[in-house]
Amino acid sequence: MGPDFKRPEAPVSSAWLGAATPAVLTDELRVERWWDVFGDPALSVLVEQAFRENLTLRSAGLRVIQAQARRGIAIGLLFPQQQALGGGITYEVRSENTAAGALAGRNVADWRAGLDAAWELDLWGRFRRNIEASDAELLGAVATYDDVLVSLVAEVATTYLDLRRAEEQLAVARDNVTVQEESLRIARVRFEAGGTSDLDVAQAEALLRDTEAAIPEVETRRREALDSLSVLLGMPPQDLTALVGAEPGRVPEAPLAVAVGVPVELLRRRPDVRAAELAAAAQSARIGVAAADLLPAFQLNGSIGLDAERAAHFFEGRSFAALGGPSFSWPILNYGRIVNDVRLQDALFEETLTRYADTVLVAQREVEDALAGYLHGLERVQLLAAGASAANRAVDISLIQYRAGATDYTAVLNSQQSKLRLDSQLVASRADVATSVVALYRALGGGWELREGLDFVPQETRAAMAKRTRWGGLISPEARSRDVDEAAADAAPRPWWHWRTWWPRW
Repeated sequence: MGPDFKRPEAPVSSAWLGAATPAVLTDELRVERWWDVFGDPALSVLVEQAFRENLTLRSAGLRVIQAQARRGIAIGLLFPQQQALGGGITYEVRSENTAAGALAGRNVADWRAGLDAAWELDLWGRFRRNIEASDAELLGAVATYDDVLVSLVAEVATTYLDLRRAEEQLAVARDNVTVQEESLRIARVRFEAGGTSDLDVAQAEALLRDTEAAIPEVETRRREALDSLSVLLGMPPQDLTALVGAEPGRVPEAPLAVAVGVPVELLRRRPDVRAAELAAAAQSARIGVAAADLLPAFQLNGSIGLDAERAAHFFEGRSFAALGGPSFSWPILNYGRIVNDVRLQDALFEETLTRYADTVLVAQREVEDALAGYLHGLERVQLLAAGASAANRAVDISLIQYRAGATDYTAVLNSQQSKLRLDSQLVASRADVATSVVALYRALGGGWELREGLDFVPQETRAAMAKRTRWGGLISPEARSRDVDEAAADAAPRPWWHWRTWWPRW
């Protein structure tokens, strides 16, 4: 019952808007360890540790185990749904004013033990559709884990860039403080010699104090970046000198070219796109689950055991009792509810298709935005670098002329203000370009390959869970890999006559 899922259509561009730029390489896609393009060993160490210790990622891994267990529940429903060993002793005192009490006696005991079972046959595929939904949910949990990993790697890189931006801005501010202190000293010497007014000293001191006042704000941003990195690494805020180095660093240089492939590759690479597709697949299967309620359900019921009025006769052959036979139920009077449930599931399915198409569009927009930021950022960095170089020369020249009395302090003030502004903008622009590269690779879905060959949860977590609950073999990485592979095989297209078989998970 219900529709067979097919990958939905989504609007995809044929090429990126910046594909004609030499800095954009569309003939290949290199995003597996994209953070290596910065050539920064500290960044690589941080990414590896975040992958091992981040708690948000660990939670996503545990959701894979949850989906694995839910799939086991769905598979179990294919087999006898009700199975129970039971027994008991009842003692009844009957009224003598009833026929039962008058004929059989007032006091009656009943000793019984046995097995009861009921098995609803899956003639219409309701339970198999439920397994199909669970398959998609398991694969979707894996895709969500990959999406969290992609976001984690990008967030670690962005926070690291914020740290280096703050450190380089501190270096720029302190360098300008040194230059401005020398200018203040020269202004005081000239004022004391009677060569100028106190206005020059006041202007020089005002500029110096304004520059010094910006340093605590940058120090705060640096501390915030370190604290954010600590949390991303799964630890409380602390000194990260061992990981980021004792000496202040510079913003890593962005690559001069990026390999982005073509837009259609997003459908395969981006985990959130895969997760949206799998959510639609799971909802498609739920339509069949709901539609199966429109048809009669057939059951096999049985009971076998021992039944006796006296304990001494309980284990005699004559105490054997058995009951069995088929039955069916057809809720024809509930058709209004069932039909509307089918309609509800279909409307939810259509919503997942719309959400999938929107996810594809947003993915393309994020790539285009990051590409634009990267390409225009490179141009801005070149212009600001030239401007900062000219500003530094202007400061040197203005100080020489002011010392010689060839110009007033206004020229020195203007040149130093320009130097401070351009130096700061250059650092910010270099960091913005590097951040755009991070955003680009995040938009391309790069970084989730880091978990390949590894389990979704660490060994110590699995050991704690196994100590608390009897997980059997389900907790092992091999079982998880097997279930994920089986779910992927179940989801693959197959002819209708190729039946799927499942075995219960213990």
